[in-house]
Amino acid sequence: MGASASEIAVVGAGSIGCYIGGWLGTQAHVRLVGRERVRDMLAEHGLELTDMQGQRLRRTPQEVDFVTSMDAVREARLVLVTVKSIDTAEVARELASRLHPQAVVVSFQNGLRNVELLRQQLPGHVVLAGMVPFNVFHRGLGRLHRASGGELMVEAHPVFDPWRARFAEAGLPVESRADMPAVQAAKLLLNLNNAINALSNLPLREELSIRAYRRCLALAQREALGVLRASGIRPARLTPLPPRWFPFLLQAPDALFTRLAQRVLAIDPLARSSTWEDLAAGRPTEVDYINGEVVRLAQARHLRAPVNARLVELVQAAGREGPRVWSGEALWQALCEARDGDRGPRP
Repeated sequence: MGASASEIAVVGAGSIGCYIGGWLGTQAHVRLVGRERVRDMLAEHGLELTDMQGQRLRRTPQEVDFVTSMDAVREARLVLVTVKSIDTAEVARELASRLHPQAVVVSFQNGLRNVELLRQQLPGHVVLAGMVPFNVFHRGLGRLHRASGGELMVEAHPVFDPWRARFAEAGLPVESRADMPAVQAAKLLLNLNNAINALSNLPLREELSIRAYRRCLALAQREALGVLRASGIRPARLTPLPPRWFPFLLQAPDALFTRLAQRVLAIDPLARSSTWEDLAAGRPTEVDYINGEVVRLAQARHLRAPVNARLVELVQAAGREGPRVWSGEALWQALCEARDGDRGPRP
């Protein structure tokens, strides 16, 4: 059966899943699978999608096919997985007994290990790595705003080729990549800011306009680059600047950074990190699969990553005790203390 006659299921339909699925729904039958709280919200308010270019899509509650049962994936020929990394293993087990024999699975998730987990549980299916480069901010009441740029990326494979036109027609062009591990590593470097943004309690653009916060991110990225290098992973170049240059750009004076950053990354004033959203809503975060991934890779090489380990600790503490707003200088000092106080081997 070709893509034109097939159904798409989005599993784990939160902000990213609903945004992608909402636009795809203009070109195909898309079924969103997610939690009751999201279903109830969309049943009352519908779905409104906007972006930085002024595009707007409004879907009424009757036009949104949102269910909570995983049984809904049985007829889907394309399954997009957008659950948080903490839920990947469980979702993979549920999919194993429900997927259509011809279904193709694409993981649009943060972190480095989700595709491996899905492939282990779904050996009879093609499972492809994907990457979402843009930020989607939930403004409440079913209103989702795309607050940064970039195109979706999916691992190069012939089975996905029939779907590319459908994505493009929906305004979601997909770049085919043969180097997805390197792409995911590059996205990981950018996502290291999620924890810092959450701890700052500021919109992303405002946070990144403050040099003290950028120095914190540079510290975390420099440590991560060393761990990736020791692990034999070379991040892909996703922006005009090579990843190894990121820490140098981040430490530039505010005026210079603002001029240079405009050429590299466009961010809407509304944008917030998903970690900030999760903490604000009292939900588990993905910090263990972002900053924590750097720590895990370091440990596998008998190395230490104290800066990223400290960021994990701070976000976890915010989840337990309630968010604490960190100034850039206070966070910088805390991270430097973690770095300087750790005597273990580092890359």
